[in-house]
Amino acid sequence: QEQSSPLGLLTVVENKKIPLRYAPGLSLNSTAFPPEQLGVFTDGDALSVINRYTGQKLNYLDFLTSALPYHLLDRPKVLLLGAGGGSDVLQALYHNASHTDAVELNPQIVNLVKQEYADFAGRLYDKVDIHIAEARGFVAGSKADYDLIQVALLDSFGASSAGLYALSENYLYTVEALEQFLAHLKPGGLLAITRWLKLPPRDSLKLFATAVTALENGGVKTPGEHLALIRGWKTSTLLIKKGAFTGQDIRRLRGFCEDRSFDVAYYPGISERVPNQYNLLSLPYFYKGAIALVGNAREDFITSYKYDISPATDDRPYFFNFFKWQLLPELFSKRGSGGMGLLEWGYPVLIATLMQAAIFSLLLILLTLLLIKSGEEVKRQKKRVFVYFLALGFAFLFVEMAFIQKFILFLSHPLYAVAVVLCAFLIFAGLGSRYSSRLRGHISVYIGIATFALLYLVLLPPLLQWLTPLPDFAKVLISLILIAPLAFWMGMPFPLGLSRLAPDLIPWAWAINGCASVVSAVLATVLAIHFGFTVVILLAVCLYGVAA
Repeated sequence: QEQSSPLGLLTVVENKKIPLRYAPGLSLNSTAFPPEQLGVFTDGDALSVINRYTGQKLNYLDFLTSALPYHLLDRPKVLLLGAGGGSDVLQALYHNASHTDAVELNPQIVNLVKQEYADFAGRLYDKVDIHIAEARGFVAGSKADYDLIQVALLDSFGASSAGLYALSENYLYTVEALEQFLAHLKPGGLLAITRWLKLPPRDSLKLFATAVTALENGGVKTPGEHLALIRGWKTSTLLIKKGAFTGQDIRRLRGFCEDRSFDVAYYPGISERVPNQYNLLSLPYFYKGAIALVGNAREDFITSYKYDISPATDDRPYFFNFFKWQLLPELFSKRGSGGMGLLEWGYPVLIATLMQAAIFSLLLILLTLLLIKSGEEVKRQKKRVFVYFLALGFAFLFVEMAFIQKFILFLSHPLYAVAVVLCAFLIFAGLGSRYSSRLRGHISVYIGIATFALLYLVLLPPLLQWLTPLPDFAKVLISLILIAPLAFWMGMPFPLGLSRLAPDLIPWAWAINGCASVVSAVLATVLAIHFGFTVVILLAVCLYGVAA
């Protein structure tokens, strides 16, 4: 069965000959197996499953690394972020959660479990409170506190291991996200995040570093006392506690891992003899990384580590980008023994795309110049035309790209952010272009752009966070209103420039601006990965200054 929506194509798969057995990171000690399952793929990827449930005891759910927090809490009140087909909901029910709120972004997945396959799933979603919402938005608008907030395993292992998510923004694993989740925990509550296990270690350590920063920002002076990390043969689970781990917590954690042959990577006071006992590595990399990240030499460790494990933030939300140039020569030298398979390909592909776009754009601009009649006025304006329209092309797209990112969290999905932000910029920039013919002093245009852009840098983050609980229609309307003034001013420089050109240079100006727009869309992402979207907007303001 297939269903499509703007959020993706859902494909429900059943295999009666070779049944699905989806239990990420299931302990090899488990004697229990998953029940009959239906696979649910989003756009041919991101597998989730609907389990056949008749009220039976699904003992395998206690042999996943994600079951750990239930052994440290007694009948917890649970918030599940990313309910999918309901495996994490079943795990909460198996462990006798006192109450469960489950959040899922895609209403079609909820419909599959709650209606079309309701009997197959044992009417699972009738047993919990299911919310159709984006995780950060739901938490921001919630007044409830929880004993456990569980972040589900949301991405597929195939895409994750290939580095294909490197260029995808993700706001679930940023410093600000963890701060927000921790604020909704009761004293002694746990935030549990399960991730696919990568070797050599990178996203487990990046998440650990992000958690350390979030705890420090929350006023915790010894973040190492609030963290625990375990790993199986394919998944890892990080626990962040609102309070220090106790001796009883650690004894339960160690007992849980020993019974299931999971490795303990870190807990407060861990000794070197404890890690790396079951799923053996040549060295206890996870333990050594965690110890370094809670120590005084954290920044040196992050800088010298071969992958980028610096904490992700809302301004730089590229959690899955681990690429470092310094690793490339080493992996290339080992290409014959599989070294290139360890390369995170997303970022190099982005750089290759940028180089290709830049080279072809430059060729097109220069070749077009040869076709222009070189009169006296053309010669006099040529250099200024090149700089002016190149600056406008870069600046406009820089602001547009940055605002798309700024509104992803507010509008709950990249698709909605792209649609609303592009709509607002095109409509109001068009109105600004129409109005520009009435202007006498052009310098006011650039002052207006700079004023609104810099004002939004300061005001937008707290304003959008405050307005997040509003319904979707209201948020779309507010987004259009907020973007309108800046977009209106940004629509004026291009027609004002064209109005002062020699006729032969007008097609060339369009070509320069168009090529710059193509290159800047890629360049903005590169700059955001390294420096954040705040820097991208500041560069855009500087480029408008050059144009002025």
